[in-house]
Amino acid sequence: MGFAPSSASATSRKDTARFMSDIAETPFKPNPAIKLAANGMSLLKPVFVLEANLQAAVLGAIFKVDKEEVAAEIESLKKENNVLIYTYGLSPFSTEALSMLDKSGVEYTKIELGAEWFALGGRGSETRVALSKEIEGGSTSLPKIFIGGECIGGCAELANLVESGELNDMIKSAKKDAKKTNFFTGLFA
Repeated sequence: MGFAPSSASATSRKDTARFMSDIAETPFKPNPAIKLAANGMSLLKPVFVLEANLQAAVLGAIFKVDKEEVAAEIESLKKENNVLIYTYGLSPFSTEALSMLDKSGVEYTKIELGAEWFALGGRGSETRVALSKEIEGGSTSLPKIFIGGECIGGCAELANLVESGELNDMIKSAKKDAKKTNFFTGLFA
């Protein structure tokens, strides 16, 4: 990810693949302070939900954002990407989630809605509210992480998957499901 193809020898490619495999298997701990704060954010959820809906209603109307188009884009991105993460650029929770994915050696697609919740335009505000419908309880906080098209939650939930060792299994399962879907989709396209 991010490196251009080169004319490296087969041996160095094998060494690189082995190194990347070792990184993916090396256990690491998420930042405990960020994890604790992420878990504590649920206490503020009612305030954030109210704020997010108000922000989306006002900015969505001003910028004439099509809610159905936003929802369709989310659905499309969920189907196209094995691992998908929606973030804020300045959020410590988004930064920690990206770090956990990177340290796990996971390939992912990142969609940054804006620098922070208060700096979202109309489309970003509507996307934030649409994403809240993807998770039980309707949390409007970011990041929102999708694996195999299913929302696993945010930073705290990802940290739990990393600590329990379930993340890699979940991603492997999603990749297998994607290959099956792509194979059968290709047959009938």
